[in-house]
Amino acid sequence: MTKHESPLEDPQAYISTSSHAHTPEEPVRIRLREYQEDCIRSVLSYLDKGHKRLGISLATGSGKTVIFTQLIDRVPPTPQDGTQTLILVHRRELVEQAYRHCRDAYPSKTIDIEMGTSHATGVADITVASVRSLCSADRIAKFDPERFKLVLVDEAHHIVAPGYMDTLRHFGLLDPTDASPALVGVSATMSRFDGMRLGAAIDHLVYHKDYVDMIGEKWLSNVIFTTVQSKADVSRVRAGANGDFQSGELSRAVNTDQANDITVRAWLARAGNRRSTIAFCVDIAHVVDLTNTFRKHGVDARFVTGETPKIDRGQRLDGFRAGEFPVLVNCGVFTEGTDVPNIDCVLLARPTKSRNLLVQMIGRGMRLFSGKENCHVIDMVASLATGIVTTPTLFGLDPAELVQEANVEEMKAIGDGKKGEGRRAEELGGGSPEHLKSAGSSRSITFTDYDSVFDLIEDTSGERHIRAISPLAWVQVAPERYVLSTKTGDVLTIEEMGEKDYEVRLTRKVLGSGPRQSPFMRPRKVASTETFQDAVHAADTFATKTFPYHSIHAEQGWRKAAASAAQVAFLNKLRPSSKPLQPTDITKGRAGDMITKIKHGAKGRFGKIEAETKRRQRVKTREEKAESVRMREDVRVGPLLG
Repeated sequence: MTKHESPLEDPQAYISTSSHAHTPEEPVRIRLREYQEDCIRSVLSYLDKGHKRLGISLATGSGKTVIFTQLIDRVPPTPQDGTQTLILVHRRELVEQAYRHCRDAYPSKTIDIEMGTSHATGVADITVASVRSLCSADRIAKFDPERFKLVLVDEAHHIVAPGYMDTLRHFGLLDPTDASPALVGVSATMSRFDGMRLGAAIDHLVYHKDYVDMIGEKWLSNVIFTTVQSKADVSRVRAGANGDFQSGELSRAVNTDQANDITVRAWLARAGNRRSTIAFCVDIAHVVDLTNTFRKHGVDARFVTGETPKIDRGQRLDGFRAGEFPVLVNCGVFTEGTDVPNIDCVLLARPTKSRNLLVQMIGRGMRLFSGKENCHVIDMVASLATGIVTTPTLFGLDPAELVQEANVEEMKAIGDGKKGEGRRAEELGGGSPEHLKSAGSSRSITFTDYDSVFDLIEDTSGERHIRAISPLAWVQVAPERYVLSTKTGDVLTIEEMGEKDYEVRLTRKVLGSGPRQSPFMRPRKVASTETFQDAVHAADTFATKTFPYHSIHAEQGWRKAAASAAQVAFLNKLRPSSKPLQPTDITKGRAGDMITKIKHGAKGRFGKIEAETKRRQRVKTREEKAESVRMREDVRVGPLLG
């Protein structure tokens, strides 16, 4: 006999059942839902075609355990008459859950447990095993691969972890043959945030149905979403080994008196009448502090962590199921394998970069339950570092989008609306994030990267627009500033000061100024206009009346002559010594324009552009990394990459 102690059930419930140890009863008749039957048929179809390693992706609450237990009798024996089944899980609760389902579905079969002090015989019809126990010492040796027709893996997103891979190696499933048992992995999040590819263990994802589809078809409870700004700053929290936030740093950022108080007040305001709220925290310290904050506000909140004794954990969970208290706070305990259908509120008190973790947490409240109208998800949104995911991101929205009790259909509608706005913005703005319309300006700003100051001053694209509407030799020295220089050193400037506000200024050169004096007088306003074109017209009118025409006109003959030696020497200071300019390489007018840019801040502008380029590259790198993560977590039916 196989003894097994459990805090949730009588130990005798885990005695290995067999013909001499258990009186056969009628199996529990289960009427499969339409999608469950479709899923099973899809698995059988792939097996008929010779495929051996299959995956199923189904939302939390969809009855994954029901599906894989019903598969047991419908998968045929192997050619060498292998008939046994191994169910592989990674947590005690999942072992107990799978055992109960198998016991109810197959009362005449022998069912063993391999976990902790419970040792299976190795010959039972069905063995439910903890992967940690199975891979310790030589416990796996008693299982003869040739006797097995089926290996089922629950929470299969863990399947590429070492213990699972060792088990698959034992059963010949790393390189399967016709004689190998079938492998079927089931998960609500059939992907991994850390980048490890499930294709190393599963070849084909044969069925996928996510929570949005199942809510729409009324197989899961409806969900309403509220996002709340928590004021927590996670911008400096580093990533851990798995790519998500490092737990210790994240806890210090979000586990503050202010953030916890905002969290509880938000819950009281939006969900204080909910009967069963499960709250997710970062670590034990966060659990304890948030629980105490609830209690300070008069709310009976209790907690469960990985360090909670098994008996206490069982009692608190039973009390929560029975509605004895309204709030259960945890960290990392109830993200998988917990069946508490009465949960009608999920409080996300911890930020994450993992879509999988977010979906797992929300999934705790999606099960149907008598009298339950919906589940309210309250997402405490921290300051938004690149890559963070929030409930709005599940619907294609910006993570900073604030929503008030929006249901799934409304969230989808908001997301579709934002996508439409984005497409229209691209059509209007040039189709690129780099291409932005300047507020109040008729011109567009396009970011251009320069390798050197010389490349910046050599670029004449900024002058094309103004020289198309003015005959004078205007030079762009900043995104919204143009200057016209004279041979006497006087400068006329056009600058955008704000929306519908353009200013024309004259700055006179001071003749005979001392070394400590400014070489220029105080600028004098010449004109103020609402449009750029009017500013150019006013400036041109003033310039032609004030300065010699031949010194300011862009098409004067002297501008087309070869540059002077002094001009070339000045410009060569900005070029590599191996590539000096020669007077014949550049005209006098072009050289003069470039020197004007230098005198009016090109070096400083280049420094800013260089810094901005580096900043945008860092943002781009972070966004590409975040997109890579998002693509890894995207689940689709078909072959999986190895």
